[in-house]
Amino acid sequence: MPLSREIINIQVGQAGNQVGESFWQMLLAEHGLDQTGLYTGSDPLQLQRAGVYFTEVDTGSQTKYVPRSIQIDLEAGVCNKLRGGSFGRLFRPDTFLTADGGAGNNWAKGFYTEGAELIDPILDIVRKQAEPCDALQGFQILHSLGGGTGAGLGSLLLSKLREEFPDRMLATFSVMPSPKVSETVVEPYNALLSINQLIDNGDLTLCIDNEALYDICVRTLKVKAPAFENLNQLIARVMCGVSTSLRFPGQLNGDLRKLGMNLIPFPRLHFLMPSYAPFFDPNARSFERFSTAELTQSLFDRKNMLAACDPRHGRYLTAATIFRGKIPSREAEVAIRDLQNKNSHQFVEWIPDNVSVSLVTVPPVGQAQAATALLNSTAIQEIFKRTMDVFTAMYKRRAFLHWYTGEGMDPMEFSEAESNVHDLIAEYQQYQEASIGEEDYEEEVAVEDVEEETQ
Repeated sequence: MPLSREIINIQVGQAGNQVGESFWQMLLAEHGLDQTGLYTGSDPLQLQRAGVYFTEVDTGSQTKYVPRSIQIDLEAGVCNKLRGGSFGRLFRPDTFLTADGGAGNNWAKGFYTEGAELIDPILDIVRKQAEPCDALQGFQILHSLGGGTGAGLGSLLLSKLREEFPDRMLATFSVMPSPKVSETVVEPYNALLSINQLIDNGDLTLCIDNEALYDICVRTLKVKAPAFENLNQLIARVMCGVSTSLRFPGQLNGDLRKLGMNLIPFPRLHFLMPSYAPFFDPNARSFERFSTAELTQSLFDRKNMLAACDPRHGRYLTAATIFRGKIPSREAEVAIRDLQNKNSHQFVEWIPDNVSVSLVTVPPVGQAQAATALLNSTAIQEIFKRTMDVFTAMYKRRAFLHWYTGEGMDPMEFSEAESNVHDLIAEYQQYQEASIGEEDYEEEVAVEDVEEETQ
């Protein structure tokens, strides 16, 4: 059996645990496992690399597959629902960790007070999950940035994991607040403080926002009043898509580190827009047949992106595409090349071959073929600008600040977060405008030579 490169999943807060529930549901289906973790499938490929997300436990008569996952929340509601629901017998009972207080949508409570009390027991569970791994690849954290637990405790956990496992990949699936779907008035504070932490401590951040998810549900899937369940299923599809090349053998096997290598040209610019295709109205399923070129086209179409920003306002630094189903590699590569040639102005020209292609023959359950893309586009700065504008308007008047300082937080941290995110936006803008003029290059070399001589 090939060596599995294991991933530990950590879901934090209400949104994190609800998205996690949809993710495990889909993952079980893809690996032919039932809700207690027993194998009921018929395809040997399903189990070949199940070790990426599951630990095998021998129960005597059968092998049970247990998720390598940790469920955390500062209030017990959602975790209790998970425990008492259909997944009650799937997760290990000692991987649930809850407190009673709740973070009350306050980032400082999650990061400094309530959350800080939980961090040692959380790290103990993480170590316990990491020790039996043969080749731990890294962690994926599911959280939202608008509330208190996912944002505050999620950020704290990220910085602790970075200290404790400095050479492992940290990927986050971060649900960003969106202007039209606001849950609480202090969302911009929580989000900006979290983004500040993600800039320095994350390796890959997949930005997902509710507004884009609502649009896909209403416009494309024709769901009149989308519930969180509908939105979470979209996120779960992307999560399964991103990890496909780790979980099933393909022509070009990827892993988190390879993804990072191809996608992140500069360490701070690791915020990615995920997209997925095909999305279609279930009633119209029998009319849908996608060619490889159409699938590729859809991946770069704004309507299929899970972050509400317009890629036409920026340029792609890099992109990774993952095709699933029986798609010939030549077709996929030609489709990508044609797309880049047609829209060459949208891709920076100073990174050649900046779109990578992975192919996996196992399609998602219920579909013949599908594709997922991770896009590193300078247009992502729109999300940061939006959050920043509302943040600045409130912070200038020190509105709601006493809730944060009351938890022992220094107002200076707000200013630091603001300037760090401001710098990030400027960096995206700088690379969006960068071009590969020969004169620029010669000038740079000349300047460097002069600098060396003067030193």
